[in-house]
Amino acid sequence: MLQAVSILGALAILAAFAANQFGWIKPSQLSYALANYVGAGILTAVAVVDWQAGFVLLQGTWTLVSLAGIVTILRKDGPRQGERD
Repeated sequence: MLQAVSILGALAILAAFAANQFGWIKPSQLSYALANYVGAGILTAVAVVDWQAGFVLLQGTWTLVSLAGIVTILRKDGPRQGERD
């Protein structure tokens, strides 16, 4: 079960990365930051359960940086009517 959860987290991060590489989304978009935040958060939780210190550090940092990106995007752009990611 833990492996399935970690795969979902990895897929969220990889989907954002691939979408960026193909030009479908930009790192400055909320959808990109959210996918990274959710994926890294899931992987952080899995790393904590398995107590893999290196991955706790890596994914925990990735989660916090993604959260900072979300906050920056929301402060900068704010929700605007009629606009989509």
